[in-house]
Amino acid sequence: MKRNCLASAPALFLVCVIGAAAAEPAGPPTDYKIDPEYTSTSPDGATIVEQYAKTDADGNYTWQFWARRGDKLTLLKPEQQDYAAGFRFTNDSCWLVCMQKTGSGEADLYLYKLGPDGFVAATAKPLSDLAWAYFYSRPDSRKIMKPDFHIDAELLKGIDENYRWIGVDWPDSRYIVVTLSGDVSPNKRHGQIRSVRGWRCRYDLQKGAFDVPPEFKEHNVKAVGPDTE
Repeated sequence: MKRNCLASAPALFLVCVIGAAAAEPAGPPTDYKIDPEYTSTSPDGATIVEQYAKTDADGNYTWQFWARRGDKLTLLKPEQQDYAAGFRFTNDSCWLVCMQKTGSGEADLYLYKLGPDGFVAATAKPLSDLAWAYFYSRPDSRKIMKPDFHIDAELLKGIDENYRWIGVDWPDSRYIVVTLSGDVSPNKRHGQIRSVRGWRCRYDLQKGAFDVPPEFKEHNVKAVGPDTE
């Protein structure tokens, strides 16, 4: 049975989506050129994510990401500097995650939801910011020195098959798994420390909330604590 991605969307969300879509430009500016190497297609084949870049006089890149679905073309905000992004869809093609490198050993995550006018932001803040805030709300975070560089949020592989490889049996396209890593800068008392190493949390796409399921607890015990380089 084909799933309706819009059936559960709150009315207020739909109003915001429609208002935002009305203000969107029709497509990328003429000085942005598509890079076919980074094009992604949803599992149902209905959505294509295209990545466009422009360069300034110094050779610096600025990127825009556009989701094309039928006759609709929506901008996946925000615009990004320097790096192209990676995109992954949920198996039902209703959710889209942007994996955005921001520097050496650093990355952010953005989450988008399919609405009546195409894909739009599903969270007010980057998903990576929300994941880190959730981490710092938990006892695990009090066991470590707070990372101050190489702040890295990644999407755990397996979103397209509901993470079966880690031995779970979750509902189709219900959850995504985020991993967090970060380092502490060296000083006179210690060298560089990787205090968070792939700590995992699960995001419920229906409830819009994080949790740590029992399957992650053993892994997360090993993922926090000093690891001097």
